[in-house]
Amino acid sequence: MSTTREVVNTIIEAIQEKKGHSIVVADLRKIITAPCEYFIVATGNSPQHVDALTYSVEEMVRKTHGEKPAAIAGQENAIWEAMDYGNIMVHHLLPDAREHYDIEHLWQDAHLEIIPDLD
Repeated sequence: MSTTREVVNTIIEAIQEKKGHSIVVADLRKIITAPCEYFIVATGNSPQHVDALTYSVEEMVRKTHGEKPAAIAGQENAIWEAMDYGNIMVHHLLPDAREHYDIEHLWQDAHLEIIPDLD
């Protein structure tokens, strides 16, 4: 059985494989009211790119850890797609939506891990 952090690392790898960028991992484990343990946010350049990021995460996590998301929201417009893995939430957004909603800063007490872009 995979640890939560192993799944987080696979999600990061899947996003990077499809050239997702500006990845931030918010560690929410010390926040009692948080809805999950980890909150991962990444940017895609177009609706098609946002879709590709979601598909890459879904496939790589399924193949590597045998887990499927409980739900995926936002695929109808691909401006902001959210994946619910229970203890991990993954968000792929277009640049304007990410700037507008600034969701990685919803929890001020969260430790934010900035993942360097590969390119």
